[in-house]
Amino acid sequence: MDMKIDKVIPPTPGRGIVIAGPCSAETEGQVMQCAKDLAKLNQVDLFRSGIWKPRTRPGSFEGVGKEGLSWLKRVKEETGLKTTTEVANASHVYDCLKAGIDVVWLGARTTVNPFSVQEVADALNGTDIPVLIKNPINPDLGLWIGAVERIYKAGITRIGLIHRGFSYHGETIYRNVPRWQMAIEMKRRFPDLQMVVDNSHICGRRDLLAEVAQEALNLNYDGVMTEVHPRPDEAWSDAAQQITPAAFGELLDGLRLRKPTADEVEMERLTELRRQIDEIDSDLIGMLGRRMKLADKIGEFKAERNIAVLQESRWEEVLKESSKRGKVHGLSEEFMISYLRAIHQESIDHQDAIVNKVK
Repeated sequence: MDMKIDKVIPPTPGRGIVIAGPCSAETEGQVMQCAKDLAKLNQVDLFRSGIWKPRTRPGSFEGVGKEGLSWLKRVKEETGLKTTTEVANASHVYDCLKAGIDVVWLGARTTVNPFSVQEVADALNGTDIPVLIKNPINPDLGLWIGAVERIYKAGITRIGLIHRGFSYHGETIYRNVPRWQMAIEMKRRFPDLQMVVDNSHICGRRDLLAEVAQEALNLNYDGVMTEVHPRPDEAWSDAAQQITPAAFGELLDGLRLRKPTADEVEMERLTELRRQIDEIDSDLIGMLGRRMKLADKIGEFKAERNIAVLQESRWEEVLKESSKRGKVHGLSEEFMISYLRAIHQESIDHQDAIVNKVK
């Protein structure tokens, strides 16, 4: 689908987009204190706060509801900060429009449900309010793309993306693993859409926030969305990932923007390095092809002797030993496992095809 996309937030020269505020609007005093402290930084483009909070289990704090919209209205009147909050259904949209909210966003639990996205899109039809769209909880690029398309078909042209990481079942330092490549692919498909990183939801803890924010800027993201609370440890939701306005100011001061492109001299050096990478990639592809031919021979051998294609003990041994060798060469265990699984699956597919022919 051809799209003509406009900026959600006009970029400020010399810095990225900055969206900040508490995970949840808890009290009017808490919201106003946070907003006034953030306004003093003179770097915040949007004040964010959750009014309706989709929680995994009932009984958790699910937001103050539309009463909190009046607090955001006061934020705008007294600090000059523009405001944004999450919407998940038509009623939320109508209430936000009445309250003069400047930008709305779709949360990860909404993006994952096309019915909910369509309901929000129908409610937005005929308006020109900007919309930010978080990635779905699970790494499904199609759902993220579909959400963008539904909102665009409703007549909204100021659309942006929020990368908040993806669920992961296993041990990880993150609350939601970044899977940077997924977000990069969205950027490739929609180069005109601004993208900010929600480092709070990726990290789930304060000590990683600056690192993840900088990684996003290194990848040419347009800015950050961070949860900020005047008293983080007392927060009614997601306390561990929130920081004070002062700490947020320090985080911003430590971030370094990267140039989106290289100059002529720099490009010459980059071109040479990329040429070397292309040569190595060509060699790797050739080696993988030769590897698959050997896998074919193994498949023939197994087929002739009625041996099962998958040998689990052998696979475990390959994973363990190759991960060790990868570490010696500076390759992460996560990368090695992903790489080996992809190669192993291709080998299995080759052997399956051969075994099925011999039946």
